[in-house]
Amino acid sequence: MQIRVLGCSGSIAAGSRTTSFLVDDDVLVDAGTGVGDLALDELARIDDIFVSHSHLDHVLAIALLADSVKRLRADAGRPPIRVHALAETLHALRTHVFNGVIWPDFTRLPSPERPILCFEPFAVGDRLALSRGRSLEVLPAAHTVPAVGFALLDAAGRAWAYSGDTGPVPALWRRLAEMDLRGLIVETAFGDDERELADVSRHLCPTLLRDELAQLRRPVDVYITHIKPGMVDAVMSQVAAQAGPHRVSALHTGQCLRFGE
Repeated sequence: MQIRVLGCSGSIAAGSRTTSFLVDDDVLVDAGTGVGDLALDELARIDDIFVSHSHLDHVLAIALLADSVKRLRADAGRPPIRVHALAETLHALRTHVFNGVIWPDFTRLPSPERPILCFEPFAVGDRLALSRGRSLEVLPAAHTVPAVGFALLDAAGRAWAYSGDTGPVPALWRRLAEMDLRGLIVETAFGDDERELADVSRHLCPTLLRDELAQLRRPVDVYITHIKPGMVDAVMSQVAAQAGPHRVSALHTGQCLRFGE
């Protein structure tokens, strides 16, 4: 299983893209600004989008992707792109994005019978089957809006996990400790000097990350995401000082990770 990092920044600047990961060639996990770097034919191959939560940096490319691929997918007779998320997240997308004011409702266009998008709700703990023997489990998260993380599993049960945006959440780490975890992408949005902001916004900082990682039963490869532009070196120096036995590095846009091999 290959994970291509389309974006992993907490905001935008030159060279920084917000969160999105392309799994193999047909699944998006979150849909931030990095989706726009895909070629049109790559966009048209995406069949499923899994959304961690409703914040703009994770969803803004869904609307533009739908517009870009509508003719290609219609001409090829492809089914709607499935957008999977919590019911609350899908409600937010319907109300605030696909409302005919911010953007056309592509769950009803070009026709209600053959739309470009369809919305499919999930719940924490659900295990969803994908093609090629892959599956996805919805993991708990704790953020300022309803949110989740994800674990992608290959046919042998080996897992790649992504925390989504989250503060401390014991249930996530209990579940990760039970998995055959081969890699973990986890947010650390702020440095320890902004611990108060991390607490209020329900994100992690290096000290909080240290306490969360201590709940894993064995060392794993840990990839840090969602650092704000210009803060990567400062945050990573603090993370490195507290990483314990884990192999920790910062994600970067364009990076390709392979799991389950």
